[in-house]
Amino acid sequence: MRTGGRSVRRPRKAACRVGRQHFSFPSIFIYGHTSSGKTYVMQTLLETLELPHVFVNCVECFTSRLLLEEILTQLQNLSSENKHGSHVPCDTFNDFVRLFKQEIITQDLQNQTVYIVLDKAEQLREMEANVLPGFLRLQEMTDRNVTVIFLSEIVWELFRPNTGCLEPFTLYFPDYSIGHLQKILSHYHPPEYSADFYAAYINILLGVFYTVCRDLKELRHLAALNFTKYCEPVVRGEANERDTRRLWKNIESHLKKAMQTVYLREISSSQWERIQQDDGEPGHLKGLSAHAHVELPYYSKFLLIAAYLASYNPARTDKRFFLKHHGKIKKTNFLKKHEKANGGCGKGGQHVPWPTPLPAAPIGLERRTADSGSRDRPNLRMRQTSNHLLGPKPFPLDRLLAILYSIVDNKVAPTANIFSQVSTDLLGVFLLYF
Repeated sequence: MRTGGRSVRRPRKAACRVGRQHFSFPSIFIYGHTSSGKTYVMQTLLETLELPHVFVNCVECFTSRLLLEEILTQLQNLSSENKHGSHVPCDTFNDFVRLFKQEIITQDLQNQTVYIVLDKAEQLREMEANVLPGFLRLQEMTDRNVTVIFLSEIVWELFRPNTGCLEPFTLYFPDYSIGHLQKILSHYHPPEYSADFYAAYINILLGVFYTVCRDLKELRHLAALNFTKYCEPVVRGEANERDTRRLWKNIESHLKKAMQTVYLREISSSQWERIQQDDGEPGHLKGLSAHAHVELPYYSKFLLIAAYLASYNPARTDKRFFLKHHGKIKKTNFLKKHEKANGGCGKGGQHVPWPTPLPAAPIGLERRTADSGSRDRPNLRMRQTSNHLLGPKPFPLDRLLAILYSIVDNKVAPTANIFSQVSTDLLGVFLLYF
């Protein structure tokens, strides 16, 4: 049948497409700082709604092969009949697309949306260049209803390839406010104490640590570690649960000690409790915070050495100090005169690399120079002032990096890591002491 010279087959095809199940969004990018609830929300949501999903940590699967094989293995375990799927070798992303389509048919998931959640997705930037664009277009390449969810701590702009890619739907998880942290931490109160008593303790804890630590996991660890000390006056009968002032005075010094080891995990929980029972001082800690020295990064040490050499040595000496084949060194007028005064070293004579210092003038003798004998100028030894007394001299960045490359044994690439260490305030503070 034709209408105006056109066939009606195209509307019939369009009707078939409309009747087909709609695909979900191909990729979702969720980002936010650590301990902002990204992983917990996604796991709870997918498990509560009983949606077919695969959850993979990209830190554990640190290569593309491990990542693709783990996804296929978990996809086999989705069926209730087979909980232990066999290992499926997968070397390339093309093999993954082919095996993924086969598993969807085997698991009878053609009419459902399969979710692939990649936690710590920033590790994908360290893999092959085709992995990230492949996951973004996985729905298009497999022609299956699949959604890939990326969970990351960095923004999407740091992920976007230079060659372009399919843009995902981005979603930001903000940090917890102090009110949210108060509610979340209060849920973990011990059953032997009331919720109000534990909420008051959490309020004190956040008042001390919120300015330096907003990580929910670390705050939970600190709350569990110091709660026993907070309850001591109540256990001994010296105060009740509402005597907040006395409870605060009992735990104040111990919370200040705990601030020295936030994030460090220098000692175990049992060791920390033992120190609290013994009323130990912060100096009794045997961890990193008890040491007087500060360990610098590897390249920062060499940068400090290079900065010292560049600030106290003239630029004309770099060729002689840092090159193996620097050629013949021209003697200065002072060296020539000094050699003549000592008998000289003509052809076949012995070369004196450094001039021997002139003898000190006896007391009462007029100061004269070695060559002119004038009285109004000091002798050569007095004129040779130490560079350390004159202080450090400014130097360009190119010279600093050139000295760095020559004193480090292995090959150093001029990466952003090197330049960031050059511009740190710590390096500038150390340079002030040169």
